[in-house]
Amino acid sequence: MTVQNLRNAQHDHPWLTKAILALDASLRRRYSIIEYTDNPLCIFRMHIVRSKHELTLSDGTRLCRGERMVDLHFWNDQVPPSSQAGMTFSRASQMTRRTQISLQELAQYLKREPDLQDISIIRINFPAVTRRKGEQMARILARFGFEAIAEHETPSLSQLIRRFGENILISLVIIAYNAGAVGSDSLMRTRTPLYISRRMLESRFGRSTLVKTRPAAASDRR
Repeated sequence: MTVQNLRNAQHDHPWLTKAILALDASLRRRYSIIEYTDNPLCIFRMHIVRSKHELTLSDGTRLCRGERMVDLHFWNDQVPPSSQAGMTFSRASQMTRRTQISLQELAQYLKREPDLQDISIIRINFPAVTRRKGEQMARILARFGFEAIAEHETPSLSQLIRRFGENILISLVIIAYNAGAVGSDSLMRTRTPLYISRRMLESRFGRSTLVKTRPAAASDRR
């Protein structure tokens, strides 16, 4: 199976796109992946997971195995469109602003939800098409306070099979929203886990006046 095969299937069978988006919505409901804001500039959704590892961040925040944390997922239909040509200045500017807004909205959401007061760490398990791109994303998100912590355990065969299935679904969903962003290596995505402590999140993004949180014009939502 190749990315081109996936593109051809969706082009030849338009109903397939609707089926893929329906499956994606069904999986979000199953795993309780929620939209923590209705802000049209937010690019993340979230759900609560339990850590499989013990870890300590650079600011001293510690998470024990089995404790809860927030896992962030890209909200694909609100991510600015891209192409295989790479990141343009305009898109980089949009992504920077929308990431700031998304983290600001998350800080406000966690603050007002009493059943989430135990949350001390937020993670993005970024699905990078190459190790180099994963490292590039780690450097970008480090500007927002995230840090990369490598997972040293070798994935089992069942984990690798599951990851490949996830990569197929990720590619199909991205093709549905933004076909130009999917390259030929999209089915071989690796995972780059990036973490930020709640303490750091609230320190950097907890003030509601940090950035304008609503679009000023319709053009900002494109």
